[in-house]
Amino acid sequence: MTTENTELFHIMYNCRAMRRLDTKPVPKDLLLKLVEAGNQAPSGSNLQGARWVVVQDADQKAELAKLNKVAVDAYAAFTSTRQPELPHQSKDKRARMFDAVIWQADHMHEIPALIIACHEFGAPVSDSSSAGGSIWPGVQNVLLAARALGLGAAPTTLGLVQRDKVKEILTLPDSVEALCLIPVGYPLGKFGPVTRLPVEETVHWDRWGN
Repeated sequence: MTTENTELFHIMYNCRAMRRLDTKPVPKDLLLKLVEAGNQAPSGSNLQGARWVVVQDADQKAELAKLNKVAVDAYAAFTSTRQPELPHQSKDKRARMFDAVIWQADHMHEIPALIIACHEFGAPVSDSSSAGGSIWPGVQNVLLAARALGLGAAPTTLGLVQRDKVKEILTLPDSVEALCLIPVGYPLGKFGPVTRLPVEETVHWDRWGN
């Protein structure tokens, strides 16, 4: 007999990307709960290579915020490559989303905590793409746990583009790569349902087209 955990589904279906966050500090025990949730995710060969750097120090946040701002400004400059409207997202909603990205870039140094999801490879590595399958499930766990605790969060990789500078700021060893940055804080906006494509438009049975 199959039973449905409606609370879990409610959290998943109402886990909006929250980029506008209050400056109110987040207690350390809640941040540890988020990381602990991330550690429960599966990983390749069960190697459990996920490592987390939780940045609360003002100077450290400022350094990471500078790198993120450079990347966001570059992203914002390429207006011709961004679609102003999508079938599932109106022009107005898309503009608000973009405005939130800019707001986050301007205020990242004020956000209470930046959680950086990293992967420990055990040896120096030049290509970290193979670790994604072991890190992103943990990132999603962090996002769901944040939603359950009433915290806002949204993942970004823009702030990690300058890999060498990120490694220097975080003093990461050669065997560790930073793969995702998750700003965390109490949301200034309201939680609500996400807008996603209907499952009928995204699923195929047995082969493409069925």
